[in-house]
Amino acid sequence: MSEHVVTPNLPAQAAGAAMLLEQQDPGTNVEATRRRQAARRRKGVRSLGFHLLLAALTIVVLYPAAWMVVSSLKPSSEIIGNVNLWSDSFSLTNYATAMSGIGGVSFWTFVANSTFLAVMSVIGVVISSAVAAYAFARIDFPGRGLFFAIMIGTLLLPFHVVIIPQYIMFNTLGLVNTFAPLLLPKFLAAEAFFVFLMVQFMRNLPRELDEAARIDGCGHVRIFRSIMLPLMRPAIITSSIFAFIWSWNDFLGPLLYLKKPDLYPLPIALRLYVDQTSVSDYGAQMAMAVLALLPVMLFFILFQRYIVEGVATQGLKG
Repeated sequence: MSEHVVTPNLPAQAAGAAMLLEQQDPGTNVEATRRRQAARRRKGVRSLGFHLLLAALTIVVLYPAAWMVVSSLKPSSEIIGNVNLWSDSFSLTNYATAMSGIGGVSFWTFVANSTFLAVMSVIGVVISSAVAAYAFARIDFPGRGLFFAIMIGTLLLPFHVVIIPQYIMFNTLGLVNTFAPLLLPKFLAAEAFFVFLMVQFMRNLPRELDEAARIDGCGHVRIFRSIMLPLMRPAIITSSIFAFIWSWNDFLGPLLYLKKPDLYPLPIALRLYVDQTSVSDYGAQMAMAVLALLPVMLFFILFQRYIVEGVATQGLKG
């Protein structure tokens, strides 16, 4: 007959011993409870301090936006030199003035110009950057590494360095006072940031997809259109969001190349309300600034999840 060896239940014995000790020494249980309560209090104080700090930083960051919105409801006489948010004479007069336009140009003309520039910028950036990124990431050609390094090097080149040469070139071509200088670089893959973003995304896609497509007889055009573009959706949406916002908020480019008021986008139209030689309508300027900010905010709110998706996908390996 086999002997049965009884293995002691060590966890149960330890728990029983702890309960016995607590019964024998009630002060031990009380002291442990006090330590737990003190730890919870310390954690609560740290959490409260952290949230108060975040609230203070949020107030500091949002104060300029709040001041702009409140100022758009004030008379111009109460805007300059007044840091108080409250006023006794809130009205929508400034919005009515802004909507009526300025300099003989309708407000909706400025909106149409900004929308046209932003939409065409998105189209140009997506098409040109995706094609250039496919060439750098999937096609082996002589000097690919050198050309890619030169392209990345342009990110370190300040825009102000090339302002004068670009202006001379476009002026010689007779393109000043048109939208061409603002849109041509978008269609020529001159935005190195977007090319680099799509190259890094495309390098994470498995090359086995290309090889399988080539076995089926597909060329580069078919591979790019049918395989790469659908998989690059997060990178394309992210690039579109940034291109739209940057173009909508661009001030220096239109200021250099556009001279006619009927070609001005919203950022340049805001400047028309401030005239150092005559009366400046700061209230209408604030109202138009709020109206110009609304499309960007709505655009970002609707598509912000795609930015997170695009950034998160960069960490995935094929």
